[in-house]
Amino acid sequence: MSGPSGTFDARERVLVIGLGRSGRASCAVLRARGATVFATDEREPEALADTIDEIGRLGVPFVPPQRLAELLPSVSTAVLSPGIPLNNELVRRIQAARIPVYSEIEAAYRICRAPIVAVSGTKGKTTTTALIGALFRSAGKTTRVGGNIGNALIGETFVAEADDWVIAEVSSFQLEAIRSFKPRISALLNVTPDHLDRYHSMDEYAEAKFRIFANQGPGDTFVGNLDDPIVAELAEGDPSKRIPARALWYGFAARRMTALYVVRGRIVFAPPTGDPRPVDIMPVEDVALPGRHNLSNVLAAVLVGLAAGLDPEALRAGVRSFKPLDHRLQGVAEQNGVSFVDDSKSTNPSSVIAALESFDRPVVLIVGGKSKRTDFRAMGDAIKHRAKAVVLMGEAADEIAQFIEPSKSARADSMEDAVTIARGLAVSGDVVLLSPGCASFDMFASAEARGEAFTEAVRATVAAARG
Repeated sequence: MSGPSGTFDARERVLVIGLGRSGRASCAVLRARGATVFATDEREPEALADTIDEIGRLGVPFVPPQRLAELLPSVSTAVLSPGIPLNNELVRRIQAARIPVYSEIEAAYRICRAPIVAVSGTKGKTTTTALIGALFRSAGKTTRVGGNIGNALIGETFVAEADDWVIAEVSSFQLEAIRSFKPRISALLNVTPDHLDRYHSMDEYAEAKFRIFANQGPGDTFVGNLDDPIVAELAEGDPSKRIPARALWYGFAARRMTALYVVRGRIVFAPPTGDPRPVDIMPVEDVALPGRHNLSNVLAAVLVGLAAGLDPEALRAGVRSFKPLDHRLQGVAEQNGVSFVDDSKSTNPSSVIAALESFDRPVVLIVGGKSKRTDFRAMGDAIKHRAKAVVLMGEAADEIAQFIEPSKSARADSMEDAVTIARGLAVSGDVVLLSPGCASFDMFASAEARGEAFTEAVRATVAAARG
């Protein structure tokens, strides 16, 4: 079909591909903007009955994939949900019909009137995104937070005013299908092995992450982590050859290019322009989030705030008052000196390593789930040195077991079983830590559902011990 593409308004006939959270939000927003909208999904219509009813009430008909041939000649634009790869057969059919396919965050960007801060990274991006939102609110800014953090970005950009700020967590999946998405400030926290069931190599995965700054220009800012080897490579030579925006770097040590760093227990800002005298931001001990990895997240968030011109006092107040998010090193209970900690959002080995490094107490680790074809060798080394015992569960149990001493490990068939075994292995002063290092979809609908199952099992265990 000839005609407008990428306006996402009444001139468009849009096909939304995938009816997860962002797909449903895309249907609602695009209809509100006057577009004619259709939706498709490869799941069986019976499994989508409630969703089909929901979008039907919006005036969005559901079209099964096998009936798309009748519709495609009249479609001007397609919006792709992040869980569906670009090389999916259905997506290829739509592209073969010469219909441009945009990611949901691309559509969100094109309708947005407010400046966007975009955050990506293998681990820590949800905490950092939420913290940045808190810092901007602390500075008095009207702030809307969305994206991979749990609520669709398009729903936030649709209601954002020109003087608001939109803070977006963006995944590599979401970045794959961008075209003009251009955040005012982008932040890349780290790039470590993950999603290798979707990407053929680490290089391909890293390139997807690097798209976060691809469309930025001299008036924009990129914030990068010099402590991460892959991100730090972007700083080598002439960064402008790869990063078209102003680049600001953070890390734990003061180096030639580091704008924000830690020295003598304090976070310090070295302005790259203007008055060169270092600015004391705050003492590290005021950071309420546990672990060195979370201190790195704080550095990223503070540097984003400084790049946006926020007052350092507001940044200090925001950091001091910020609390851990659900399912991210979240304390659940304590019983007879044993602490139970939910880190269910840990879905890759590097997150498990960071979680283990957050404790100076013996850890009984519950690990496993659905593998994403990542290498568990480094995680096994961290477990060897930092965990007193391991409870394995899920599809990846055998794969992980190859890198763990048999005498340190036990097997569980359910979360209830895992918690019972772990509690039996722990003594006063220990931590029972759920940090799976894998996806949840072999046993649970989501990482949140997995964390809730852990919490319920812990509470049952504690209640039984009290009699």
